[in-house]
Amino acid sequence: MVRWKRDHRLGETNGVEPPSGPGGGFDARWNRTPPGPGVVMEALFTSTAVVALAEIGDKTQLLAILLAARFGRPLPIILGILVATLANHALAALLGAQAAALLDSPLFRYAIGASFIAMAAWTLVPDTFDDDDDPKPRFGAFLTTLIAFFLVEMGDKTQVATIALGAQYQAVVAVTAGTTLGMMIANVPAVFLGNELLKRVDLARVRRIAAALFLVIGIWVLAQTAGWLR
Repeated sequence: MVRWKRDHRLGETNGVEPPSGPGGGFDARWNRTPPGPGVVMEALFTSTAVVALAEIGDKTQLLAILLAARFGRPLPIILGILVATLANHALAALLGAQAAALLDSPLFRYAIGASFIAMAAWTLVPDTFDDDDDPKPRFGAFLTTLIAFFLVEMGDKTQVATIALGAQYQAVVAVTAGTTLGMMIANVPAVFLGNELLKRVDLARVRRIAAALFLVIGIWVLAQTAGWLR
């Protein structure tokens, strides 16, 4: 391993390239370099796949079905979901990226890997929709959806996953775009098909696939932090 001289100026590498990983360079300066195009695309596709699978059967998808049945107006509901998800997940991705920038250490990367593994276990638990989460239609379809979706998404598994993805990749725009796209992939059909979608989809199998994806990402992060992968 290359030992960095203590007297070199900030930003200089003395002709030696630092090791790199998702989000840019890490090790002594983990994730302080801007993410390259490859990392951005990886963040986008990974975020989309993870959230699209995790959202199937999630309580926010159940909320989308309830709102569609209550209002019978798909377009305002879809727009409300889109705006609420963009706002919620942009904040979540930013929080994760800022935490990674401040807590720049291998220990924090181990925590990120462990959080993905914990998400794998959480994903296997079926969600339920409580009466307390039932939105009151006071403001019309769009505003009711926007407010309800934003609030129900707080602390939900897809928001927690977005925070972890933001910390892993430090590509806020790509992660936000990917997680939002994943939410729309799962929820737009739910708005139009309602409970028929849940009847046609094997929710247990989808949860297992999503859990496996979270598990693989978590193990990959842990192995990379330990130096087993380059």
